[in-house]
Amino acid sequence: MSAHDDHHHHHDDHHDDGHDHGSYRSYLTGFIISAVLTIIPFALVMTGAVSPAATMGVIVSFAIIQIVVQIIYFLHLHPKSEGGWNLLAFLFTLIILVIVISGSLWVMHHLDSNMMQTHDMEALQQ
Repeated sequence: MSAHDDHHHHHDDHHDDGHDHGSYRSYLTGFIISAVLTIIPFALVMTGAVSPAATMGVIVSFAIIQIVVQIIYFLHLHPKSEGGWNLLAFLFTLIILVIVISGSLWVMHHLDSNMMQTHDMEALQQ
């Protein structure tokens, strides 16, 4: 076995490490789905075909779906990757993010509702 064959063998071992790196077809599928999930809300906004509330609902729904599509097709996060640890770490990150964002919004809402409004201050000064 020559040195070139040995190097080629190790190179193949590196690529067959049990990780799902995706194929051309999976990347193309993810791209097409993402493009459709972008074009439909864009068309709704540009044409004004439905009410603004319905358009907002479609935009938010398609954004959530697009996040899931990109996680699956581009980040390859699923229960089989790395024995599920990648997905578990990602879910933990999402939980922490939700706690921090919702807590911040809650604090800001209560600060806003409990602070004296400017028109109330003007009435007190007169």
